[in-house]
Amino acid sequence: MFALIDGNNFYCSCEKIYRPELKQQPIIVLSNNDGCVISRSNEAKDMGIRMGVPYFQIQHLVQQGKLTVFSSNYELYADLSRRMMDTIASLVPAIEIYSIDECFADLRGLNNLHKLGQDLRHRIQQWVGIPTCVGIAPTRTLAKFCNHLAKRHRNHFDGVVVWADWNHNIQQRALASEPVTEIWGIGCRIGQKLAAQGIHTALDFINAHTPTLRKQFGVVLERAQREMQGIPCSELIIEEPNRQNIVRSRSFGNMITSLEGLQAAISHHISAGAAKLRQQHSHAHIIGVFIYTNRFRHDLSQYNGYHFIKLPQPSANTLTLNHIAQNLLRHIYRPGHEYKKCGIELSGIEPTQTFQQQDLFYSNLPDSRTELMSAWDNITSRYGRNSIQLGSELQSSHWQMTRTELSPCYTTQWSDLLTI
Repeated sequence: MFALIDGNNFYCSCEKIYRPELKQQPIIVLSNNDGCVISRSNEAKDMGIRMGVPYFQIQHLVQQGKLTVFSSNYELYADLSRRMMDTIASLVPAIEIYSIDECFADLRGLNNLHKLGQDLRHRIQQWVGIPTCVGIAPTRTLAKFCNHLAKRHRNHFDGVVVWADWNHNIQQRALASEPVTEIWGIGCRIGQKLAAQGIHTALDFINAHTPTLRKQFGVVLERAQREMQGIPCSELIIEEPNRQNIVRSRSFGNMITSLEGLQAAISHHISAGAAKLRQQHSHAHIIGVFIYTNRFRHDLSQYNGYHFIKLPQPSANTLTLNHIAQNLLRHIYRPGHEYKKCGIELSGIEPTQTFQQQDLFYSNLPDSRTELMSAWDNITSRYGRNSIQLGSELQSSHWQMTRTELSPCYTTQWSDLLTI
C-alpha cells in the first residue's frame, strides 16, 4: 500500500504559520518577480481568484484591504518542506519526496491505515503547522487520485481517503465523478484526445480497451490505466538519482545592460551549480553560459547568446568553474542590448570516483582546493547559502528578483527569528 501526503495550498500555508491573524483571511503568493499567482488560500479561491492570473489584474483587491499578498519566499518554503518530510518519515517505513509539498510513503506491513492517515495529518499539523490531505491505495497513481478526492471533499472525508475501505460500488461512483484529467499523468491535451474517443471520466479510462490505449498513446498511458485498476507498475524511489545535467537560471527583476550585472548573476548561478555537484559527489566535464533579451519586447533589439566548453579536467570547484564561466560570458556578451535572463549549464556529469583519462597538456596534479570547498560547504550549510559569496557576485544587485512583498525567513536567518 502507498500513501500520498500533500500539503494544502503549501506556499500560503507556510506564510500563515507565522502570521496567525491571517488564518481565515484570503492570501496569495506570487511567482518570480511578482508576476502572477502561484498559490491561493481557500478563502482566495472562494473570491474567484484563478491560478496564474497576472498580479496587476487583482492588485486593486490588495489596495482595498480585501486580499493579502506575499512574494515567493523559497528559502522558508524549502525549510518547512524539509521539516514536513522528516515528520512523515517518523511514522512510516520509507518515503519518496515527489515535490516540495508532496510525498509518497510505503505502508507495507502497516495496519489500520485510516488511523495512520489521521496520525500523519495531526502530527504534521502539530510539529510543522501545515494542513495536509492523505490518499492511500494499492498503487501510486491510485493513491494520488485518492488524495485528490480527500482534498476536494476534505470536510466529508476529514482529509483522508483509503481506497480499500470502500466497496466496489462506492469506488465506481468515485471514479465516475471525476474527469479523466484528474488522473496523474493525463493533462489537457491527452484528455482532449481521450474525450474524442468517448473517454471522459476516470471510470471510462479504467474500462477502456487496453491494447487500443497502448497503440495510440504508448506504454506510459497503459501503465497509468493498470495502476488505476490497482495493478502496481512502479515502486518508490527512495534515493534520488544523481542529476546528469544541472541548469541554474533566473529572469532579472530589472533589465540588465552592463557586463558587471551579468557577471554577478553568473557567479550566483555557478555557486549554486557547483554546490549541487559537490552535494552529489560528482563533477562536470562541460560548462555552458547563456544570456537572453526579452523576446516579448518587440520594441527592443533581440539577442540570444550561448557558448559552452569542454573542460580539460572535470571539476566541481566553484572558483575554477566561475573563472571559466566568466570567460564564456565575455565571449557572448554584446553591448547595446537589454538582457532579461541568464544562466549556466553543467553537463557531462560523473561521480568523482570515476577513472578519468588524463590530459597530456594539462596539469594532472590533484585539486588543492578540495579542503577549501569542503570548508565552504560546511559554513554555508550551517549559516546559509549567502554566508559566503564570490566577490564578483557582489558587483551588482539589479539582477536579483523583484520581491516587494517578501516575508521574513523565520527559520533560516538569525536576524529573522521571532522575538517573543
